[in-house]
Amino acid sequence: MRFRFCPQCGAVLARGPVAGREREHCPGCGYVAFHNPAPVGLAVIEHQERLVLIRRTVAPLAGYWAPPSGYVELGESVPEAVVREAREECGLEIALQRLLGVWSHPEVNAVIVAYRARSVGGALAAGDDASEVALFAPGELPRQELPREPTATERWFLPLIDEVLRA
Repeated sequence: MRFRFCPQCGAVLARGPVAGREREHCPGCGYVAFHNPAPVGLAVIEHQERLVLIRRTVAPLAGYWAPPSGYVELGESVPEAVVREAREECGLEIALQRLLGVWSHPEVNAVIVAYRARSVGGALAAGDDASEVALFAPGELPRQELPREPTATERWFLPLIDEVLRA
């Protein structure tokens, strides 16, 4: 159980079948605790004929190279979040070119929406959630191994980064 008490009436939540799935629910008031993945926008950015990667400072994969990415906030669309995250994490203003794909995993609380983009302004600099930023030729991307004891998110996210960058 992720939640112990009902946020509506305070009763202890039970776990059992609701609408065809095992879910936490309140036997008293009928509240159902739905656990929905959060949308994450990711940008594969071309800048000066190379790909932009940041070295992440936060989990998952802190210390690893990845494209700029982050959660979509209330009040913005996925494309707006991708543009904002690029600005915050690598200092670039970008123009989205096309959707690369949407990825999810049943054990991970995120849905990743990846876009191909090109830089249209700004100055390349490490920002939010990035210790450094670098440019890589498509054939010279850094090789990265999974952490010694990876989380489910890291086991899913690292190969996904590789797949997205090679697309």
